[in-house]
Amino acid sequence: MGTNDQTRSLPRGLRLVAAAGAAALTLTAGLATPLDPAPQQARAADDGKVLTVAVAQSVDSLSPFLAVRLLSTSIHRLMYEHLTNYDPKDNHAIPGLATKWESSPDKLTWTYTIRSNSKWSDGKQATAQDAAWTFNKMMTDDGAATANGSYVGNFKKVTAPSPTKLVVELKKPQATMVSLDVPIVPKHVWEKVSDFSEFNNDKSFPVVGNGPFTLTDYKADSYVRLKANKSFWRGAPKFDEVVFRYYKDQDAAVSALRKGEVSFVAGSPSLTPAQAASLEGADNIQVNDAPGRRFYALATNPGAKAKNGKKFGDGHPSLLDQRVRNALFMAVDREAIIEKVFQGHAVEGEGYIPPRFSQYYWKPSADQKLAYDPAEAARLLDQAGYKKNGDGKRVGKDGKPISYRVLCHATDPNDKAVGKYLQEWWGELGIGVQLNCLDNVTDPWLAGKYDLAFDGWSVNPDPDFVMSIHTCGALPATPEDTGATDNFICDKKYDELYARQLAEYDPAKRADIVQQMESRLYDLGYMNVMAYPNAVEAYRTDQIKSITTMPAKAGNIYGQDGYWSWWSAVPADSGGSSENASSTVVVVGVVAVVVLLAGLGGFAVMRRRATAEDRE
Repeated sequence: MGTNDQTRSLPRGLRLVAAAGAAALTLTAGLATPLDPAPQQARAADDGKVLTVAVAQSVDSLSPFLAVRLLSTSIHRLMYEHLTNYDPKDNHAIPGLATKWESSPDKLTWTYTIRSNSKWSDGKQATAQDAAWTFNKMMTDDGAATANGSYVGNFKKVTAPSPTKLVVELKKPQATMVSLDVPIVPKHVWEKVSDFSEFNNDKSFPVVGNGPFTLTDYKADSYVRLKANKSFWRGAPKFDEVVFRYYKDQDAAVSALRKGEVSFVAGSPSLTPAQAASLEGADNIQVNDAPGRRFYALATNPGAKAKNGKKFGDGHPSLLDQRVRNALFMAVDREAIIEKVFQGHAVEGEGYIPPRFSQYYWKPSADQKLAYDPAEAARLLDQAGYKKNGDGKRVGKDGKPISYRVLCHATDPNDKAVGKYLQEWWGELGIGVQLNCLDNVTDPWLAGKYDLAFDGWSVNPDPDFVMSIHTCGALPATPEDTGATDNFICDKKYDELYARQLAEYDPAKRADIVQQMESRLYDLGYMNVMAYPNAVEAYRTDQIKSITTMPAKAGNIYGQDGYWSWWSAVPADSGGSSENASSTVVVVGVVAVVVLLAGLGGFAVMRRRATAEDRE
C-alpha cells in the first residue's frame, strides 16, 4: 500500500527561513475564461487554457482530513495552503499561509504570523482562527485525525489571539514545526460538517479554498476539474484550469498524450520503459526521467494486532521469525530487478528513505547488508526449523508445505513482473508463492489477511511521517478500527528512536537518529526495500511551454511536495516570458525508462489512515 505524500508521502529537514524567500517565485496571471461553477463534463481545452493531466490513480477522498492517495493529496495542495511550504529548488522551508515563525527558548511554544493577503475563494479572509480550528478539530475528533493526526499528537493547546497570530503549545519539543504537512481549511465552511469520518467534500461545488486553484467539478473515476485562483497571493496560475483525467489503462493515457488529448502523462505514477520509448522522439513530446521520491518494497505481515492487544488476520506464522524474513530478502536479486524490471531506471533499494534525500539516506554496513545469497538464505531457513521434505518443499510447524500469499496491484506491471521472479527465487528455496493481484488491495490489507505485499511511499522533505507509520501508536485502536499503521509493525526500540528524533532540533543529530531507525527497520525485516524507481513522465511541448521540476536539478513534475508544477506551468501559446518558473524540465536522452509501483491505488495507500503525502 503506501503517499504523501505521502504522501503521503517524506524526507526532511528543519530550516527556518525569511518570508522574502518566496518573492522570487511569483508568477504573473494568465488569461482567464469564465467557467460554469459545476460543469457536468470535462470539456475541451479550447474553452480556455486548460492543462489536462492523465493519471492512473483514482481519488480516495476530496476531504483533506481523510485523503491519503498521492493524487488526492496533490489536489489538496492546489486547493488549500499549509502553514509552510517547501522551496522547489532545494526543499527548504519557506512561507505558506504563515509569513514567519519563531519558537520559545524551550521549543515548547511556537508562534506563527499568518499572512493578511490570503483570502478564501468565497471572498472571506483566511485567518489564524482557521488554522487554530483545523488543528483543534484534528486534536479532538478521531475522524478529522485520520490522514494527518500524527502531526498534532504532541500538541497541547492551539490558539489564535488575533487574525494574524497563531500559537501552538507543545507537550514536548517537536522538530516538525516548520514541516506540518496539514492543509488549513476554512472554519466557516467545515464547522458545519457533522461526521468527519464520512464527509468526502465531493457534493457541492465550487469548493471553498485559498490555494492556487479552486475545485469546481469532480466525477469519481473520471476527472477532477480545478479553476485558477486569480487572486492567489503568490500570483495567479497561467493556465485557466487544471484537469486530472483518470485512465485505468495506462497505454490509453499514453495514446491520448500522443494525440494531444491530454497535456501531461504521469503514469501510475510513472511510465513503463516501453511507453517512454514509444514517446522518445515523437513530435511535440518531452520525456522527463529523474530520480524519484518513492521506494518500492515488500512488506511482511508481522502478525496484525490492535492497540488493545487483540490479534487478527491470518499471516503465516513462519514470518514471525526474523531469520525467515531475512532469508526471504536474501533470496531476492535486487540487481536483477533493477536491470530486468526497471531496465536501469532505478537504484537498488536498501534503507527506507531514497538517496534523493541525502541527509537521511542510509545504507547498511557490509556486515549488516542482506546481500543476494540463496545458499545463506537456505541455511537460515534450516536453522529456523523450516526444512525441506522429500519433495523439496519447505514445511511449516504444522507439517504443511509453506506457500506465501503476496498481495499485488492488478494494474501494476512491476508487481506482476517482480512477483514472477519471487516465484522462481523462492521456489528454489522450496517455498511457494501465490500472487494475489487485486484492483483493491485495501480490504485484505486492513484485515491482516496477507503474508507479504508490494508496498511503497512517496517520501517528503521531512522524515517524521513515513517513520511514524511504523510505531506502536499507529496501530488501530481495535481490530474494527483503521489506524495510521502501514503494516502493523510495533517495536519498542524503534518507538524510542522515533520519540528521540521528533524532539531533536539539531539537523545532524536528528538525521543520525533517523538513520538508526532505518537500520532498525532493515534488521527487523518486516519492510524490505527493493528499489528506488525513477520518476518517468511526459508532456506536450505544444501545450506546455515550461514547467517547474522539484528539485530544480533532476526533479519530478507530478506528485511534488507543493503546488509548484501546475502553478508555474506556462501555456505554449503564451506570449509572456517563462523566466519566473524556478526550473524547466530537461529532456533525458535515454529511451528506456522505468515504471513505478502504482496501478489502481498506486504507491499511496488505498485506505483511510494517516499519511503525509503521499503525500506523497
